[in-house]
Amino acid sequence: MPRNLASSTWDDEPRTKTGRRSRWDDDEPRHRRTPKLTTDDQGGPPEGARWSTWDDIGIPHGPEPHPDWVVQTLGAIDYELGILKTGKEADVHLVERSVPDTDIGVLMAAKRYRGAEHRMFHRDAGYVEGRRVRESRMNRAMAKRTEFGRELLSGQWAYAEFTLLGDLYSLGAPVPYPVQLDGTEILMEFIGDPDGTAAPRLAQYRGTADQLHDLWDQCVQAMCLLAAAGYAHGDLSAYNLLVHEGRLVVIDVPQALDIVANPRGPQFLRRDADNVCKWFSSHGVPADPADLTHRLLDEARMLSPGQR
Repeated sequence: MPRNLASSTWDDEPRTKTGRRSRWDDDEPRHRRTPKLTTDDQGGPPEGARWSTWDDIGIPHGPEPHPDWVVQTLGAIDYELGILKTGKEADVHLVERSVPDTDIGVLMAAKRYRGAEHRMFHRDAGYVEGRRVRESRMNRAMAKRTEFGRELLSGQWAYAEFTLLGDLYSLGAPVPYPVQLDGTEILMEFIGDPDGTAAPRLAQYRGTADQLHDLWDQCVQAMCLLAAAGYAHGDLSAYNLLVHEGRLVVIDVPQALDIVANPRGPQFLRRDADNVCKWFSSHGVPADPADLTHRLLDEARMLSPGQR
């Protein structure tokens, strides 16, 4: 699938102090599908499928211009192909959006946040500091974790992740493109191969020394870009970094936080640095968490002149 990042490269957007370009500035085809999907006898979606919700009223879309691979055609069908990942907060499914009886189709990942009846967001108290909704009743419900409050949190986390993915994508960060948000479901770019094989996590990756050093450079670039934009991932580790065709991709960003508004922002920034440095160091890449933390705080303009 063509990935059009002409408007979101390190040359077109503000750079971090690294001054380096994003790795996501090419137009290589990736995983556009040639579907074989047809409608049923009544002209509706086949079993296990649904009409595309792209044109539904109130559906937010990802940042414009939309990449060429995003299927916006009326009459497209979303077909469930299986589950990619299960988690305490959300499950990720593989979905093919196709136009029946044509060669138009693409694979996407559908991240669906769990509702109030499931265990969810057991660690969210520190992350939501600095985040508030306008109505005090909603704030109290979320703080007390009532059923209503948990439903609100589910929607809030989905909205937070969708919004942040759009912001980071527009900055040229290596994140999946967010296609649309429908309630507690985010449809986003699938990072993987045309046959539906998902890209491995960094924790599963086995590469050469040169490849690992290159991935370390990409990781530092991504973290610096987030810090310069005022964000910490908040839960960054080798388990939410994907490796696809030599590129590092940051995923699972619902808990990303404003490091200025959140009183524990620098603490989360430091923890992200500790986590990634520990993994890379254990795989033979020199990575100093203190140096990286200092660099990130500098990118975030949180150091005094005497500390730089």
